[in-house]
Amino acid sequence: MDASDIHRIAQLEDHHWWFQERRAILARWVRALARSGVVPGAALDIGAAAGGNTRVLRRHGWRPIALEYSADGADVARTRGLTVLRGDATNLPLRAGTVDLVTAFDVIEHIEDDYLAVAEIRRVLRPGGTLLVTVPADMRLWSAHDVAAYHFRRYDRDGLTRVLTKAGLQIDELWSWNVLLRPAVALTRRRAAGSQLAPVSPLLNTALRAAVLAERMLPVRSMPGVSLMLRAHRPR
Repeated sequence: MDASDIHRIAQLEDHHWWFQERRAILARWVRALARSGVVPGAALDIGAAAGGNTRVLRRHGWRPIALEYSADGADVARTRGLTVLRGDATNLPLRAGTVDLVTAFDVIEHIEDDYLAVAEIRRVLRPGGTLLVTVPADMRLWSAHDVAAYHFRRYDRDGLTRVLTKAGLQIDELWSWNVLLRPAVALTRRRAAGSQLAPVSPLLNTALRAAVLAERMLPVRSMPGVSLMLRAHRPR
């Protein structure tokens, strides 16, 4: 992700439907962890970019560190009052077993050797610690958008499962997201000439947010979507 993408995210993420719903999903995830008896502790948000997800973790009582590879991303996150580390996801600058929660939202598809990043995540997680992941789904949706976003791949369920289990992590839940909008995304991606990370009109933003909100109440998580979401943990 280059500097222009980082600054575009910083401008978009507070109001854009896609970022809004991902933050809402993260908030539900961490509330569920709290209900299960998990006490908020140290968290690492890998590929934090402008820090939108890091701020969700902080609001829910975690002690998050925003990890950013790029200097621009780190600078933007710092301006938002976040604790920031610059580092490579395949060589995390943390001691083993010191993190209670790791989030990696749309990160590992950017890493050629994704299994190295996942192995590092396992290393820094304490036994019993949780990993929350989102990735773009299905190579049939590959387009100029993926090229512009510096993706190496899109994942299917088996491929994502293999990467996680190879590293010694245990998958608790794996499902599709952005299912209802997949036909529209497939159509627009075929026509895309580059990244589709761009502002949308308020009316369209509201309509798209309504579509992803509807997924919370519909039995669509096993159907093909635009993204995959996963919760895993390091076995004790």
